[in-house]
Amino acid sequence: MTKNILITGASGLIGSRLTELLYEKGHRIAHLSRTARSGKAKTFLWDVRKDQIDNESLRPTDAIIHLAGESIGGKPWTRDRKNEILKSRTHSTWLLYEELKKGNHNVKTFVSASGIGYYGPDDKDESFNEADEQGKGFLAEVVHQWEEFVDQISSLGIRVVKIRTGVVLSEKGGALKELMKPIKFYVGAPLGKGTQVLSWIHLDDLCRIYIKAVEDESMEGVYNAVSPHPVTNRDFTYSLAKAMGRPIILPPIPSVVLKLLLGEMSDLVLTGPKVSSRKIKAGGFKFEFESLDTALADLLGK
Repeated sequence: MTKNILITGASGLIGSRLTELLYEKGHRIAHLSRTARSGKAKTFLWDVRKDQIDNESLRPTDAIIHLAGESIGGKPWTRDRKNEILKSRTHSTWLLYEELKKGNHNVKTFVSASGIGYYGPDDKDESFNEADEQGKGFLAEVVHQWEEFVDQISSLGIRVVKIRTGVVLSEKGGALKELMKPIKFYVGAPLGKGTQVLSWIHLDDLCRIYIKAVEDESMEGVYNAVSPHPVTNRDFTYSLAKAMGRPIILPPIPSVVLKLLLGEMSDLVLTGPKVSSRKIKAGGFKFEFESLDTALADLLGK
């Protein structure tokens, strides 16, 4: 059935590709954005900082996909930056909740981005699943608060799905593009011990999980969005170098160096939970890219 879908954060890496795939499925798409945009999708204006949202945006909407949020990488985790990361997620969700609470809409489904940072920097041997408790650290607390705001929307009688996303792989940006840069210039190397786990997912598989969450009314609650086969940082580095046709000639970069360069944000590359995709697979989802080599071959065209 064709649905009217409203997407926040639609100009980002995930939102752009998701919009394309939703159109291919025959859905009608609209975006919420701080600036008017030309294009196939109708754009409604909102400004989270000013608590403003176009009240017409929700009237024709059947489902909302909420992707808005400041990037967790790219800038040092200063106190102000950490506050921006948190508030961009919690406050934008609160603004949507307040508008939905007015009741002048047809929204039946709310699908929200989330993150595997919820499980903390733990490196236990067993995989984390959706029933595990919140871990420690900044990102774990961000995801915890974020999901609490999302859960409020279920009190309005709206089906809520939360997608805890791993490291998204795309040749167009994000983590993969950054990891390719040093390898391209022959200065790539594993980070720290190299044994930390990277729970990854191909961008198209992630988008297909979002589409399933919108279309499959049996889905509700939390789902991990990661490949069934996570890898270590060392294995990822060597697999990526092989796919790029470059050698790895440098020794691993010591953890102490990365901590000096990145501060607390070094947690993003020096730690990583091993996360299970069993629940989404049990719900009938089939990954197109289960292995890292298959994903890299698709993304790098080799």
